[in-house]
Amino acid sequence: MSLPILYSLRQCPYAMRARMGLLLAEQKVILRDIVMSNIPDEMFAVSAKGTVPVLVFDDGYVIDESLDIMTWALKQSDPNKLLFEFEENTFADMIYRNDSEFVKALNKYKAASRYHDIDEVYCRQHCELFISDLEQRLMKYNFLMGATPSLVDYAILPFIRQFSRVDRKWYVQAPYPKLQKWLEKHYQNPIFSKVMKKHPQWLDNKEPIIFGSE
Repeated sequence: MSLPILYSLRQCPYAMRARMGLLLAEQKVILRDIVMSNIPDEMFAVSAKGTVPVLVFDDGYVIDESLDIMTWALKQSDPNKLLFEFEENTFADMIYRNDSEFVKALNKYKAASRYHDIDEVYCRQHCELFISDLEQRLMKYNFLMGATPSLVDYAILPFIRQFSRVDRKWYVQAPYPKLQKWLEKHYQNPIFSKVMKKHPQWLDNKEPIIFGSE
């Protein structure tokens, strides 16, 4: 059976977490790295939404939501037990808060910073409503759900990474030492460097790249 095809974009946080899920589940895919200014017709043909990630199977089945790709992969293989079942409601609620409330606030914060908007601090404070909750959890645990990482940690990681990079000078002195340590711990994990490895753009040569074979 042929490997699934993953349409991805290196710096997109949604594509980033899909790649993390696949690597953590030891699921190989054929990677097609693209740019949003030149989306391949092949991707539009299988997913009209026009955004990454998109995972396409040999039988035509398509998964085009990042969290669904993560959970599909981990249900195939979960060697690190990232899908443990305790606190299921908290598990789902934290990811939902990230994907709805925090992402909206983060996008406004990034825009305000980019255009030197006077509302930058106000926008950042909206982000901090979520960030401070994570800090409180990390004062009790090494990771967001307990002593070991879970799906929550990896699903939220790419967005916390973005938050940390908006105003680096502010972030390094911000009152979130536990979150900073948590983020640094993920950066030091070899999985992260594999997820962020730069690959040739697929449309440049259309050569297959097997992701997850490193």
